[in-house]
Amino acid sequence: MRNLLLWIQIAVSVLLVTAILLQQKGAGLGAAFGGSGQIYRSKRGVEKSLFIGTIILTILFVAIALFNLIIK
Repeated sequence: MRNLLLWIQIAVSVLLVTAILLQQKGAGLGAAFGGSGQIYRSKRGVEKSLFIGTIILTILFVAIALFNLIIK
C-alpha cells in the first residue's frame, strides 16, 4: 500500500510541476525596469482550466503527503 501511495505521489508531483511551468507569468521583463506591467485581465479557456487544475493537484499532493505521514 505504501509503495503504491509513493508512486501516486511522484506522479502527482510531476503533473504539478508541469502545470506550474505551463502557466504564463503576469509581469514581463519590462516591469523589472520600471514599466508598470499591472494590466488586469481575467483567466479564460485553457488558462483558467490550467489554473484550477493546479489548485486541485496541489490539494491532492498535500492530502497524499499527509496520509502518507499518518500511515508511516
